[in-house]
Amino acid sequence: QDQLMESGGGSVQTRGFLKLSCEVSASLYADSCVAWFRQAPGKEREGVAATDTYFGSKSYADYLKGRFTITRSDARRSVDLHIKDLKTEDTAKYYCARGQLRGRDCSIAQTDYNVWGQGTQVTVSS
Repeated sequence: QDQLMESGGGSVQTRGFLKLSCEVSASLYADSCVAWFRQAPGKEREGVAATDTYFGSKSYADYLKGRFTITRSDARRSVDLHIKDLKTEDTAKYYCARGQLRGRDCSIAQTDYNVWGQGTQVTVSS
């Protein structure tokens, strides 16, 4: 079954750390772009980071200023998002999504992704 499943969300305090994981089904993993997006209350969904499962490229949204790192584990078929120095404005539902790898890197544009997970909630409090 083609699916993605996020995990790792929760409630954390500011300046904390979280690792979100996106497990990708075997049928989807090869030659893929896998990206993380987030949607805060009352705001539109925005791209965070993306990687591909062939070249290992990584792309990030400019506004993140180095606090986010995307990694992948081929053994687990997982794409993880590591977030450090959490801020209250990081509170959002985080989604992972899969798109077809068509070049040597991946965008963080939502229109390039056609399979989405259900999301995992991250709540940051001071």
